[in-house]
Amino acid sequence: MLTAGGTLASLDPAVQEAPNIDYLMLAPMLVVFGAAVLGVVVEAFVPRAHRRPTQLVLAFVGLVVAFVCLLVQVRELPADSPGVTIAFATVAIDRPTLFLHGTVLLLALASLLLFAANRREAFAPQAATIPGSEEEREHEEAESEHTEVYPLVLFAVLGMLLFPASNDFLTMFVALEVLSFPLYLLCGLARTRRLFSQEAALKYFLLGAYSSAFFLFGIALVFGYAGSVHFVDIDEAAAAGGAGVVEQGEPLLMLGIALVAVGLLFKVGAVPFHNWKPDVYQGAPTPVTALMASGTVVAAFGGLLRVFFLAFDGLTWDWRPMLWIVAILTMVVAAAIAVTQRDVKRLLAYSSVVHAGFILTAVVAASPEGLAGALFYLAAYGFTTVGAFAVVTLVRVREGGAEAGELSQWAGLGRSHPLLAGALALFLLAFAGIPLTSGFIGKFAVFEAALAAGAAPLVVVGVLASAITAFFYVRIIVLMYFSEPQEEGPWVVTPGPLTGSVIGVGVAATLVLGIMPGPVFDHLLPQPAQEGVPEEASPMDMYVR
Repeated sequence: MLTAGGTLASLDPAVQEAPNIDYLMLAPMLVVFGAAVLGVVVEAFVPRAHRRPTQLVLAFVGLVVAFVCLLVQVRELPADSPGVTIAFATVAIDRPTLFLHGTVLLLALASLLLFAANRREAFAPQAATIPGSEEEREHEEAESEHTEVYPLVLFAVLGMLLFPASNDFLTMFVALEVLSFPLYLLCGLARTRRLFSQEAALKYFLLGAYSSAFFLFGIALVFGYAGSVHFVDIDEAAAAGGAGVVEQGEPLLMLGIALVAVGLLFKVGAVPFHNWKPDVYQGAPTPVTALMASGTVVAAFGGLLRVFFLAFDGLTWDWRPMLWIVAILTMVVAAAIAVTQRDVKRLLAYSSVVHAGFILTAVVAASPEGLAGALFYLAAYGFTTVGAFAVVTLVRVREGGAEAGELSQWAGLGRSHPLLAGALALFLLAFAGIPLTSGFIGKFAVFEAALAAGAAPLVVVGVLASAITAFFYVRIIVLMYFSEPQEEGPWVVTPGPLTGSVIGVGVAATLVLGIMPGPVFDHLLPQPAQEGVPEEASPMDMYVR
């Protein structure tokens, strides 16, 4: 049995203690897990004709109930403490975790609406068939569909909830795999460009397996140094010069931090671990891409923040130079490559990489302001991204009805469909960081935190990268409003209530977070007098230990 410190407890029944499990604090994850398991049962026993409505209602109700449980958690969390730890302190529920959970659940709900609205256009009728085969045509004529995508989404969301709440490396590794495996499957289910979709899924799986191996090897090295996988114990062991397991073990710890960072930076898509993003974002069904670009990025950065600000808090001066280099490479390389892209989903993929670099500037700051800025940026970017991909699902080519990926096919969209083009223009302006949008507040917050921490050169690089990215964002707006449409211009599907709701939520969140960000920052950055946080606080003080 593992204790809170990650060490083995006695096997004598007389000294064993039952774990402290607060089911209320675990309720959102338990609800999502229960809905996912029921979804598997539905696939096995419910007749095919009734599976889709049953799965959709089950998934939607599960996510809504989980969010309601989260609101109860926020009210029940003790006001005089950062949070609580559960089950031998393997799971931590604190303010950053609650904020990330709420963001993930809302983004998952929005993505689920895109799944429901594009079930036939986005997903193959039977992914196991050979593309172009007679068997595939039979499934198309029979209007077959993959209803198992809904429990897969729920399992992925479960991993997204557990990953930033993990309080030790073993729990985090389990959450990483629970998060990743459903996405590997979902990425290969695209209806059009089937071979490319399957190639993207395979690439994602292989590179994800390698990154998990690096992550696990790094955990082993850190455990060898600290004698524990629990984050607080690792930080204490580093402050004490090791757990006495090995002599002169600092190189072991440094190598472990580097390998753990590889696994985490792969999930956020930072350079040089970003190569999977463009192909996977382009090849996956667009609703899956929306879920990955929003929820997965939020969860991955949530885990990265907890590891570096809690487990490695006392080693800031050791890992900060590494993240300086990664952040600069991420912003510069991704911005330069994005300018050359002609496919809208690949452009948004490289945009995601650039934004990962912006968020890393807040991690480099290693301050409560940096933590608050990073969390706000994640929420702002997530809602803007899911709205942008909702627009992408509506713009099609006239022949075949596939999504219009080539940028030239979007010419004149602002003249024929001004509202839809206006929504996309707002999202692009938010990505560029234009004032009165959530993107501007997010960039201002992370850059201000980096400046306060003495990382002015990093901020200069970030501002220059923002100027480069603004070029290709504005280029799309000019293309939509000031270019003549092609003879075979884009065919825009009239947005139904599901897709329209996602776009509306994205627009509302982009404007509200850009005009009134104060309440969010008040939650993320409590006043010292109210929360008992010392004046010279570190980001570690924002987490429960």
